[in-house]
Amino acid sequence: MLAQPGLFGDEFGLKRAMLQVVPDPSPDLNIAPDAGRVFLLSPASCTGRRAQLLLRPEADFDLAVRLRSRQGATLGEVFSFVSGLYFRGKLTYAAAFSRPPGGLAGALVITPCDGLVPPDRLVDSEHVRRFAEVDVSPDVPRYREPLLRDARALGERLDPSTEVVLLGSIATAKYVDILSLCLGTRLCFPGEFVGRGDMSRGGLMLRCVAERRELEYVPVSGATRRGPRPPKLVPRPGILKRIAGAEPS
Repeated sequence: MLAQPGLFGDEFGLKRAMLQVVPDPSPDLNIAPDAGRVFLLSPASCTGRRAQLLLRPEADFDLAVRLRSRQGATLGEVFSFVSGLYFRGKLTYAAAFSRPPGGLAGALVITPCDGLVPPDRLVDSEHVRRFAEVDVSPDVPRYREPLLRDARALGERLDPSTEVVLLGSIATAKYVDILSLCLGTRLCFPGEFVGRGDMSRGGLMLRCVAERRELEYVPVSGATRRGPRPPKLVPRPGILKRIAGAEPS
């Protein structure tokens, strides 16, 4: 089985108590104190039909075979498979527009129980099963504590001018509450996410990559995080192929 990061244990308690407990960060963070822009990607659900398909012992497609082997597969591959368009959009967008400080990944994935993990981190089927066991909620210690650990470390070690952009749901507390405590006003999100569902956000990000157009970011603190649903995006057949082939939109 591939290595797993350790967890730290403390009670959620008051916000002050949360911030006083600063365990050693996950070694996967590889944080460097320079300015730039880093993206935090919300996790894909590992409880759905595609995740079950991936974990079937008889599954013989490449990703499933590698996930059962000592070789493993990257977290980005696994979440892209189980989530489809939404996670692919986040991963592709972050790769196109991140400006990470030296030595730091441009994207870090929020996981259900391992904190912040780079998308090229190798995982196996046991990781996916563990992810499926944990509810992504601030009230759940197995989710909350590793994320608090790594978000706190990220906030302390990044340059104050570094933007940390959340690519995920901003209408609920499951990511924003913990991340805001640790990152303060540096935590931003794309303003065009307001009112959009998962698939719409994924499609929007893929279009931005194809058009070489970066979204505008607004600080989470004080922002309007709920709003009316915007008009549907015009379908763009073959957009993933165009991006992969670096063809002009």
